[in-house]
Amino acid sequence: MNKTLKWSNIYLVVVFAILYAPIVYLMVYSFNSGGTMHSFEGFTLEWYSEVFSDTRLLIIVLNTFVIALLSAAISTILGVIGALAIRHVRRRHSRNALMSFNNVLIVSPDVIIGASFLILFTMIGIRLGFTSVLLSHIAFSVPIVVLMVLPKLQEMSPSLIDAARDLGASSFDVLTKVVLPFIKPGIFAGFFMALTYSLDDFAVTFFVTGNGFSTLSVEIYSRARQGVSLSINALSTLLFLFTIVLVIGYYFINRRNSRPAAKEGGR
Repeated sequence: MNKTLKWSNIYLVVVFAILYAPIVYLMVYSFNSGGTMHSFEGFTLEWYSEVFSDTRLLIIVLNTFVIALLSAAISTILGVIGALAIRHVRRRHSRNALMSFNNVLIVSPDVIIGASFLILFTMIGIRLGFTSVLLSHIAFSVPIVVLMVLPKLQEMSPSLIDAARDLGASSFDVLTKVVLPFIKPGIFAGFFMALTYSLDDFAVTFFVTGNGFSTLSVEIYSRARQGVSLSINALSTLLFLFTIVLVIGYYFINRRNSRPAAKEGGR
């Protein structure tokens, strides 16, 4: 038993080492004064100061976060509504069909999704830029929110809703005071997942972005094609650290929300 546990631990260490070694390598050389990724000559913050002194890059960062926050907020609202609608479908076959349609955007390749949105926006006359990127991010984030919220709805006992209605609660009161508080962990999970997906997306954004508007992922790709620059390392490091902060924030929020539920379950 101990031997098996030891080998499983070694396996996990090796897997995580392979996954994180390139990221660590990128982060270390973002402090290299030599200007290359071949030999580390000394510690410097020059590449970070170059990132923060680039006005165009700061505007792109602002665009990225505005798109991510707006798409996450709107997709969370739409995803919660969609999950509630799917939950209230009585027929099992209809519910499964709706879930299958919901999962299409998740399992479809990003290239196909991006090309489809590009054709759609061109046909209906939407100019490629802020609006097209926002609509695309909302579209592929909504199914993710539905998948995060729906399990919490399935965990909720129908007796809670029946009890609230027996006590005279209106439909709005049932929704706001019973259902939404119960599924709040799923809502937070969906919001943070949508936010992370929006920040990291490249393939879909590459198709639907236009001249004069860009996001961090597209900008990093464009700069990487022009040649190796350690400012790309610095920019990528900052983006990775921000993602880590989001994950840690979600962990603590989820942990704080799970404590009251555990206490109620213990009673």
